[in-house]
Amino acid sequence: MATDASDGSSRNWLIPFSAVIFAMLVMQMSNLGSSPLLKEMQREFKLSESLYGTFTGMYGISALLLSVPGGLLAKRFGEKRVLATGLLFVAMGLAALSLVWSTPTLFTGRAIYLLGYRPAFVCVMTAIAIAAPLSLRSRSMGIVGAVTALGTAVGAPFGSSIGARFGWRNGILAFAGIVFLAAIIFFLFYNVQSKPKTPGASHTPDKPQPKVQPSEPKSGSVFRNPIVWALAVLEGIVGLGYFSGNFFIPGAVEKVFQLKDMTASYIISTGFVVAVCSNIYFGYLMDRYNKWNVMALMMVILIPASLCMTSTSLPVFWVGSCLVLAVGLSAAQQCFALAAELVTGREMGNVMGVVSLGPGIFGYIGPQTIGWLRDWSGAYNAGWCFLAIVAAVSLIIVIYIKRYVRLRIAVA
Repeated sequence: MATDASDGSSRNWLIPFSAVIFAMLVMQMSNLGSSPLLKEMQREFKLSESLYGTFTGMYGISALLLSVPGGLLAKRFGEKRVLATGLLFVAMGLAALSLVWSTPTLFTGRAIYLLGYRPAFVCVMTAIAIAAPLSLRSRSMGIVGAVTALGTAVGAPFGSSIGARFGWRNGILAFAGIVFLAAIIFFLFYNVQSKPKTPGASHTPDKPQPKVQPSEPKSGSVFRNPIVWALAVLEGIVGLGYFSGNFFIPGAVEKVFQLKDMTASYIISTGFVVAVCSNIYFGYLMDRYNKWNVMALMMVILIPASLCMTSTSLPVFWVGSCLVLAVGLSAAQQCFALAAELVTGREMGNVMGVVSLGPGIFGYIGPQTIGWLRDWSGAYNAGWCFLAIVAAVSLIIVIYIKRYVRLRIAVA
């Protein structure tokens, strides 16, 4: 039976939606939840903080190089095939990482992993935008963000517990196994045949909202839409804090508080447990109220939260870290919800690919900068202040885009 995601009256969309959600869950278990295991790997191979920043920052390079091709592949071959294939490459990359014996093989395993991860990520966003009802789009993206958080919250202690007992290699190999399982489940249960309809009179959101770009038809090329590129920049900046902080929190916990990796995994897990709730909550607010005001609110929260991470008090550091991880992930996820309003049908892959370029640039700059600041200053505080500055710049960008959209509405 064809799945119709044009409204919420039919429940047929729930099965493919759930298949995508499960795929995202296991992807994030391996992506963000593996950071404590990566610190063990760093110690074994004696990587400097700068080189470790380069290793984790390869995520940004992959996003920069593979996001748009991932969207084009989704349009050409369908998001189902590309996502399932990407998951298989993710599993192979993780298996390769569990067998590495030198620094070059570390980077090779990471490259194989990211070769599959980035197109798969783009296809997850494409599949969600296609499968979910239009009236629930922001909340659907919030659910994806919540699942991302849940995957990390579960993945960090999952990987750490296996790593503590059997070694970090077996912990990463366990992630490879569950990703392979997710690829099979997704391929069997994801089946969307119809395309979402353009919102019209039959679609009445909880509160009417102005379109992001009313003066440009949805049929135009997404590559010529300035709002799409602005959202790409915003997506990269707002997500920099949660992505970069996730990889350096374990090091800060060890250096500043002289605590072991399990404590760092508990901090990360707490942050992403909070993110489960915050993603759903902010998704609800985005559907109900002015989207740009909600985005600005998240930036206002991130500025003091980042500064709290400079504290030598473990509870204050813990709270600040949780907010950076939770609110940062929520903000990044809602950029995709804003982008999904610009197009319909198979063009969704292209717009998600363009918006995913933002994390490509800043996903590399963030870890690299924090690693360099750590080596230069001998402490992590400079990196946390950098995150606060980035949040302030994000707030300015949100305000600017809001004014730009308002002006376009006025002249339309």
